[in-house]
Amino acid sequence: MLPIAFGELIQIFRNRLVLVTGLIIPVAVSALFVRQHETFAAIGSLGYIAAIVMFTVAAFGLYTTAVTTLASRRQNLFLKRLRSTAEGDTGILAGLLLPATAIALVQVTAILTVLAAITGEPGNVVLLAVAVLATLAMMIGLALATAGLTNSPEHAQVTTLPVSLGVIGVATWVGTTGTADLTVLKRLLPGGAATELTVNAWNGGIALSESLVLLAPTLSWIVVAVLLANRLFRWEPRR
Repeated sequence: MLPIAFGELIQIFRNRLVLVTGLIIPVAVSALFVRQHETFAAIGSLGYIAAIVMFTVAAFGLYTTAVTTLASRRQNLFLKRLRSTAEGDTGILAGLLLPATAIALVQVTAILTVLAAITGEPGNVVLLAVAVLATLAMMIGLALATAGLTNSPEHAQVTTLPVSLGVIGVATWVGTTGTADLTVLKRLLPGGAATELTVNAWNGGIALSESLVLLAPTLSWIVVAVLLANRLFRWEPRR
């Protein structure tokens, strides 16, 4: 797994498209939110900024990069060749996705640390970490499912848009309006419960037991995504 991950990390830094969409754009957008934190906090809260930063990196960084990577490796038959090695399917996928996941985790951690240094520490750091990890896991699962519908790296620019824009739209909706109205709908949409959990973790004032309940919808989306991936994912080019 590790040799695959190391090779994939090198490819990420050699691919200009992935470098821009996976690294530069998420950081640039997140930096805007951090720089203008007073303006955006007036719209939602500091927790809303944290959630938007998290989903910007998770959607445009991790999710898009993962789908593009898997589609590219399938198209050039690299996935097929890897299956002829001693590494199992899980190890192959883990190796290919580990670099993008690690980069996304570092990005989120760094940007939220800067936000905390400017505005003050979040109310519950552990709960915030749980929200970040759950969100990244959900986006990895959705990436595996989307990759099954993606024929090429170029096609990934189209197939990733609905989920990328969708989760950021949901995060914005929940982060700015809360969940007092349409509670069930907002929490069941992908990213809704994770946004509320992030807002609670940053702003504080919510019992830990109440916040942990919000993990259930996100974990459910992870299960759904994995089931879809098992059904849709292909190791050879789609005909």
